[in-house]
Amino acid sequence: MTVLHQPGRDEAVSPRPCATAAGRKHIPVTTSSLQDGDTQRFDAVLAAGESIEPGDDMPDGYRRMLIRQIAQHAHSEIIGMQPEGSWLTRAPSLHRKASLLAKVQDEAGHGLYLYAAAETLGVRREDLLDALHRGRQHHSATFNTPALTWADTGAIAWLTDGAAVVNQVPLCRTSYGPYARAMRRVCLEETFHVRQGYDVLWTLSRGTPEQRDMAQGALDRWWLPAVALMFGPPDTEPRGAGARTSVLSAAVTRRAMAWGIKHHTNDELRQRFVDTCVPQAERLGLSLPDPAIAWNEERGHYDFTPVDWKSYRDAVAAGDERARRRVAHRAAAHEEGAWVREATTAYLAAAGQQRESA
Repeated sequence: MTVLHQPGRDEAVSPRPCATAAGRKHIPVTTSSLQDGDTQRFDAVLAAGESIEPGDDMPDGYRRMLIRQIAQHAHSEIIGMQPEGSWLTRAPSLHRKASLLAKVQDEAGHGLYLYAAAETLGVRREDLLDALHRGRQHHSATFNTPALTWADTGAIAWLTDGAAVVNQVPLCRTSYGPYARAMRRVCLEETFHVRQGYDVLWTLSRGTPEQRDMAQGALDRWWLPAVALMFGPPDTEPRGAGARTSVLSAAVTRRAMAWGIKHHTNDELRQRFVDTCVPQAERLGLSLPDPAIAWNEERGHYDFTPVDWKSYRDAVAAGDERARRRVAHRAAAHEEGAWVREATTAYLAAAGQQRESA
């Protein structure tokens, strides 16, 4: 579940050498900044289509943009476990429970892959989690949407994971090597999640009238959060209110594309997602909650209600209170699990000492 940086909402954690735990292999990082006149080699690597690796010199802005994006991506993976995880004890069958449990575990693993990738940029995982818990960094507002029925687990997987796949396939070619390699594994699992969610909705849409209504209700709840929030803010630059923030967002996108971190604008990816979902919804026999959806022969794409800055901000604001509860729940779980991390660190330190004395 990837989410692009939201200007003004996230604070980058300053890069610094990682303090490695006992038994963890040290990954060398470069924390010095390159000045504009010193980027010839960096630019040449990008121009050749090669990857930037942890030990390479890189502009400070490039490093900070990566930390911000990867951190928000990782935060979204672990917070995104909550709406689906709340249904683990209420799944309608053992098969559905096992499938959902596997998916939730996958999302936890995705967060770990991404935190590990961020660590290669010179930040500590502990600092990133602290920034999330203290509200200095944020997860995707998509996952502040309530999961009211079992059908929501299907809508989440089909829509938000489907949007994630659209976002993440290009990230498999992102210019930073550890991030690209993490995304290749994540995409394989996310593709399975999309099919899993579609299967849930397929079954419900062919069940009783009540089950069909349940599937339609979940689709109605999750469509706008997926379209508006999973791809980041719109790329348009309106005049008047919001213009300054929009210009900043567009500038961030242009810089990310120039550095090879991104390959498409937010709105290009959003259009690709809508084009994918419309025929799938038709096969389900469900209606996407947007009366503007229609095939545009001239464009070769589906038209849909544009995501402007107002609709984007409204969608973010709608879940503010739930966002605080999600983060508080995550922080409490992290605190309650401190003894496990401390015991693991002590065990690894003791095992290391035994190996040295052997």
